[in-house]
Amino acid sequence: MKKITAALLVFILAALLVIPAAMAAVGTSPVVGEIQSSVSFRSQPSTSSTVYKYLKSGDNVVILEEVNAYWYKVQDMYGSIGYVSSSEKYIDIIYNATIAASVNFRTAPSTDGSKIRLLSKGESVLITGQPNRAWFAVTDSNGKKGYVSSQEQYITTGPAFSMPEGAAAPSTPSTPATPSESVTIENIIATGMKYWGTPYEFGSDRNTTATFDCSDFVRQAFREGAGITLPADSRKQGDYVKANGPVKTDWHQLKRGDLMFFMEYKGSKASSYDGVNKSTETITHVGIYLGNGQILHTYSTESGGVRTSDIANTQWDYRFLFGGSAL
Repeated sequence: MKKITAALLVFILAALLVIPAAMAAVGTSPVVGEIQSSVSFRSQPSTSSTVYKYLKSGDNVVILEEVNAYWYKVQDMYGSIGYVSSSEKYIDIIYNATIAASVNFRTAPSTDGSKIRLLSKGESVLITGQPNRAWFAVTDSNGKKGYVSSQEQYITTGPAFSMPEGAAAPSTPSTPATPSESVTIENIIATGMKYWGTPYEFGSDRNTTATFDCSDFVRQAFREGAGITLPADSRKQGDYVKANGPVKTDWHQLKRGDLMFFMEYKGSKASSYDGVNKSTETITHVGIYLGNGQILHTYSTESGGVRTSDIANTQWDYRFLFGGSAL
């Protein structure tokens, strides 16, 4: 059984949350690609379509469909679906490969590149690109990226790396989104991702997108992505969600696109929240649940503005009050 690098495994687990529907749509097992240089992630297979965000070099995507000679339909690691140029300048399909004879693993596609180590015969690697005819860009089983000679005496290429068949997806929410809701949710999340890195400002101006606080960011994502105008602050947004339908106090039961509400920060350890009666706590933060244990939000200038965070065993796990749909 071929080894999968740690970074790619994280990507696969994230993709598995929403990949089944996409796989059913295309009727095949989608392959994995790696972004070679910054490329627009678009709403449609056209240069005149909306740019959701820019995918950066090294990002992995699932290639769902080759739309035509110029475009791929892809899914990024957050589950958002869009279109990217299929030019090899921007994306390469990842291939399995086996080292056929001991070969130098280098930091650059040249014999002048520093030697990282010697790859041994029989080692499995992933080919993530080919910068020139003489060299492959590869990732070893430890997730280390580098370059090896492309000569057949040193490396044997295999089939394209595809999403594992029969892989178990993470636990799913008790009430999955309907197809129409799923489209809206993806629009909301894609809109939110477009503002990645936008600076945080407490009490930000609701009439601009130059800065956001948590509730302003959520409000903008829903207004621009779904045409829904939520209340302007997190507490009223919490009331809105409660009035909209049942809420969950276990974040594991949330579905992608649900809003998450949190109490004030008391510490980074679970013990800091011992004895807290969450039913009486006040909402101080809100974010958008992405699925796979991640939240899209903004909460401080130090954190870099709009970003994603892991939830499990962090302050976001301990501070969580409730969550639910705003749709």
